[in-house]
Amino acid sequence: MNGIKSIRDLTVEGKRVWVRVDFNVPLDSHGNIADNTRIRAALPTINYLVEHGAKVVLASHLGRPKGKCDKRYTLKLVAKELATLCNQPVLFLDHCVGEDINQSIAEMANGSITLLENLRFMPQEEANDSEFSKQLAEQADIYVNDAFGTAHRAHASTAGIAAFVRQKAMGFLIEKELEFLTQKIDNPERPFCVVLGGAKISDKIGIVEALSKKADTVLLGGGMSFTFAAAQGQAIGNSLLDPDYVELAKNLLKNHKNIQLPVDSVATDRIDFKTGTLGALQVVDGPIPDGWFGVDIGPKTIALYSDIIRKSKMVLWNGPVGIFEISETAKGGYALAQALSECNGTTIVGGGDCIEAVRKSGYANSITFLSTGGGATLQLLEGKPLPGLEALKQ
Repeated sequence: MNGIKSIRDLTVEGKRVWVRVDFNVPLDSHGNIADNTRIRAALPTINYLVEHGAKVVLASHLGRPKGKCDKRYTLKLVAKELATLCNQPVLFLDHCVGEDINQSIAEMANGSITLLENLRFMPQEEANDSEFSKQLAEQADIYVNDAFGTAHRAHASTAGIAAFVRQKAMGFLIEKELEFLTQKIDNPERPFCVVLGGAKISDKIGIVEALSKKADTVLLGGGMSFTFAAAQGQAIGNSLLDPDYVELAKNLLKNHKNIQLPVDSVATDRIDFKTGTLGALQVVDGPIPDGWFGVDIGPKTIALYSDIIRKSKMVLWNGPVGIFEISETAKGGYALAQALSECNGTTIVGGGDCIEAVRKSGYANSITFLSTGGGATLQLLEGKPLPGLEALKQ
């Protein structure tokens, strides 16, 4: 797949298989793991390697310790959670490089698991330092990247290490991400519908352009849709607007007639993100009055978008269509999640905020595929190369 080997293509028995995973789990106010989804996402690769007699060395980052040893972000708790999920011991090492670490890895039994301490405790990780990459490579006979969420980062553990390890491959998580985000989207079942939301048009303008060429319909929502509305000459009140992108949005609407904007909106005259409270709410069918903010798609848009989604053979959704953190303005997203659950085709949801919105809606288990990437998903959909994947190419 794209010149990248799968772990199925390699003989791993008795080999030190160094796996870059994404264990950047959310922590609660007490420093405990709030959601183990990212750990569970790595289990197919880990279990395969264990069953095939590899010495499994796992490495990840957690949080933003800024290149310093900050024990709030230790992976020790993750090692305990992983041991429970794998139903076998996981050796936790309190550093990620050094002779003592290399010795511990050398002494591993076939089928055993070791987890290194947080890579980002070392400033050389994010700097993609060559010497640090070599030190990591000394621990590996085979390098496997299964951290799709960080594949857009050119760090030592996602790109640098690959230059110093002869055998390299992707894990099952990245393999699945590529299957859904490249193969299926490049050759979609039709009709193919794309739903794009989110606050910043600067994050999505490249994707709107790229996917408008592939999709039958592109449904826009979220804060970024108001720049497109302004490009059409619509009054948007005090809604989110990026003046630098109005002309580009106008050209996209002119060149791609398959782009659909919301036909109505839910608006408020006051919003406080800190307290999660709103002022008065009204459904606006047409221009949004001055002093009011568009905060969700309206009932007519929900009906229109839901009908298109249900009739599609493939749906890709990236980015919330309303402020999902507040219940009164999450209704549009919940309704679209329900429509995806009622679609008989392939449904793909990507992006951290969008997945969180779908989980809150209660329809996550009905979606065909939930992408684990944020920035990596955006970059891949836009057609840009990911350093973590480029490094795996033979």
